[in-house]
Amino acid sequence: MAYALNTSAGQAVQNIIDSLPQLVAVAVVEVSSGLCLASHSNSPTLNPETAAAYNTEVVKQKLKAMTALKLTNEKIDDILITLTSQLHLIKLLEDTKKFIYLVVNTRDTNLAIARDVLRQQAELFK
Repeated sequence: MAYALNTSAGQAVQNIIDSLPQLVAVAVVEVSSGLCLASHSNSPTLNPETAAAYNTEVVKQKLKAMTALKLTNEKIDDILITLTSQLHLIKLLEDTKKFIYLVVNTRDTNLAIARDVLRQQAELFK
């Protein structure tokens, strides 16, 4: 367990684990640094801190692309990456300074449920 329950990041991770106990991994990440504020993995092969660092670059590049395309009235709600048997969701928080990264197996979790759980937890950061 790489989180403390006395922080909003730690509470969000615990709430996500409670809602999706079969998840593969989850992390709350700072966009500017790629630093994990809280994380958890049920997989011995998926390190959420490593994934967070790489996914931070995905978020930064998408934000740059939106600026280049002058999409000033748009914001990123989430980024979905579908793999053969996994869904990787990146939920940007309202201030775009943090995101929640979630990995679930497609056989265990419905995309709509995963998105709803992330949306609910994003509320903790408002």
